[in-house]
Amino acid sequence: MADHQAVYVAGQWVAPEAGDTIDVVSPHSERVIASVPSAGKAEVDQAVAAAREAFDHGPWPRLVPADRLAVVRKLAERYGARRREMSAIITDEMGSPAAFTKFAQATLPMLLLNAVADIGEALPWEERRAGAFGGELLVRREPVGVVAAIIPWNMPQFLLVGKLAPALVAGCPIIIKPAPETPLDALLLAEIIDELELPAGAVSILPGGAETGELLVSHPGVDKVAFTGSTAVGRQIAASCGSQLKRVSLELGGKSAAIVLDDADPATVAEGVKIAGLMNSGQACVAQTRVLVPESRHGEYVDAVAAMVDGLVVGDPTDLSTEIGPMVAKRQQDRVRGYIQDGIKSGARLVAGGAEMPAGVDSGWYVRPTVFAEVDNRMRIAREEIFGPVLSVIAYRDDADAVRIANDSDYGLSGSVWTADHERGLDVARQVRTGSFGINQPYSMDPAGPFGGMKASGIGRELGREGLEGYLETKVISSS
Repeated sequence: MADHQAVYVAGQWVAPEAGDTIDVVSPHSERVIASVPSAGKAEVDQAVAAAREAFDHGPWPRLVPADRLAVVRKLAERYGARRREMSAIITDEMGSPAAFTKFAQATLPMLLLNAVADIGEALPWEERRAGAFGGELLVRREPVGVVAAIIPWNMPQFLLVGKLAPALVAGCPIIIKPAPETPLDALLLAEIIDELELPAGAVSILPGGAETGELLVSHPGVDKVAFTGSTAVGRQIAASCGSQLKRVSLELGGKSAAIVLDDADPATVAEGVKIAGLMNSGQACVAQTRVLVPESRHGEYVDAVAAMVDGLVVGDPTDLSTEIGPMVAKRQQDRVRGYIQDGIKSGARLVAGGAEMPAGVDSGWYVRPTVFAEVDNRMRIAREEIFGPVLSVIAYRDDADAVRIANDSDYGLSGSVWTADHERGLDVARQVRTGSFGINQPYSMDPAGPFGGMKASGIGRELGREGLEGYLETKVISSS
């Protein structure tokens, strides 16, 4: 894989002044597969200045929405032509299994671009209302300003495009900082964007570490920060933006519950939990890693989930048969193994997996897919986001107790209920304090619907009309 020599600043390829670089390491082979430049203060200042000029005086925010929508649809077309390349890069740089990457990491972002364009097409950019005191009110939706988007490594393109698409549709110049673990897919996207010949300053893509993100968050020329990542970092960003009265949207961690009602089929539940709890090797903020089952059928559900996990194919993420790939980094492997050891020490019963390397795997940052039974919701493995292939099965007495346990969490991002009775499932769904929920399916982050969390899982929404409106300010003009 070729090294990169430049970052994408305001429509130009620029070699960073400081000369710092980021080594991209394969989590499968543990070898360096590429090197990219790391953007520093000079590039951040240059990108923000260009974005500021584009917003304050340039054509992009002043185009009629239909013209911007046409560019976003053209981007989707160009993206689609290179999605196989995108998929392969993401599998190489962060270890996402190819079968998962093919759709969720590469095709879904293309679909998202078109979905956001559809939402923008239907949005009333101006609407007239009768004033309460007579006269007429004109309500306008205008771009919020210069956006800084900070992207995590686990779903790099989906989460990046989820910020890029509404920013472009709204008319906001955007500066994107991908995670240092996954800069290669972002630079490929920069190549695609460069073909569109957008106005100078409309898009910048600056790979870098935490310090690059801090420079963007604190920069006075940035009007809004859109962040996806850990709750701990989200709190810091919220505090910084609050002190500046800067707009902010935060999509943070989760510890979601899959609630299994007593009429659900164990085999169906196990297959559902495979996706809901273990997608992307468990490296997903929406992962439903708490599996709540009725005491009356506890053993049946534990056996079904354990058998499913024991049968998972673990190994080379480029193999289409692989279901669980490596963790993104050695630190993540160590973190997940530490939680498995803690679960054993805390008294939970290990029914599948463990802290050892998976069978037949000699190198790479792998973790055995693991299931604990007899988990108390007060244990660390049930309270804290592990971000790896570890499931905790928790018993409950009745539907009300299941809802209580599901809500007994600092987080509120995702969840599901599994039942033969849709209305009973809907009743449960309405009671769980979480931003998204599925009935007999994992929540699928449909681009037409809003996505985000309650409690420590974040502030604001992405996707859907609500996500687009997060990149817009509302102005009212009154006349007699």
